[in-house]
Amino acid sequence: MDSTIATVSFKDLLAKLPRGEPLSTAELQSRGLSAFRASALARSGWLTHLARGVYMLPGDTLARAGCLAFLSTQTPNFHVGGRTALAWRGVRQNLDFREHLNLWGDKPRVMPDWFTQRFPASYQGTQLFDAGLAQGFGLQPLPAGDARVRVSVPERALLELLSDVGKSQSLAEATDLVENLADLRPKVLGELLSHTTRIKVVRLAAQLAARLQLSWAPLAAQHSERIGGGARWIAVTRTGERLDLKRA
Repeated sequence: MDSTIATVSFKDLLAKLPRGEPLSTAELQSRGLSAFRASALARSGWLTHLARGVYMLPGDTLARAGCLAFLSTQTPNFHVGGRTALAWRGVRQNLDFREHLNLWGDKPRVMPDWFTQRFPASYQGTQLFDAGLAQGFGLQPLPAGDARVRVSVPERALLELLSDVGKSQSLAEATDLVENLADLRPKVLGELLSHTTRIKVVRLAAQLAARLQLSWAPLAAQHSERIGGGARWIAVTRTGERLDLKRA
């Protein structure tokens, strides 16, 4: 490394920079380090270049929470959702050999390679809810987790899970997971269902709740009637499963 580039001011800055997470040029600039100087430091080995405008400290190990917190600054309503959110909140069916993260947000984007190479993940910007749902409703940090990383509460994770049925999620596993969601909060679930725009999601929630005789089945049935559509909603999934969802 070129010691002439690693000035005393940067060495002082090293002690203040967060460990375990990427560093954006905006973050570095807020601490007095210009984008030009960050690029020069990367060329000299004092910073590790991850992607355009993104760095990490040499020898540092990126932590999952730190990376998710970083990504949340780039995408509105970025959060951990669906099957992963349920697993993180204690509702799981199968243990994965290597965890695959289900990530959601309010706009399309591609997860950066520097992230997915360390943490396998899929992201979707599917709009499940209408604009009337309060921003961030049903998204909270884990009780002992990083406050910057929001995770769907079980009621929202349920609807995200059902949205994935036929795409990346099997109906069989979804059914097993839903069976463990007997104690959902009616007020929270009702608010989410009242703003859900996807017929498949609402009807599947109603159908599974009725089949499993869950306490919130009448609430789901009410919203299945509300959302309208034809008497039957039929689709063949990517895995060849046939979804035949009747209006409750």
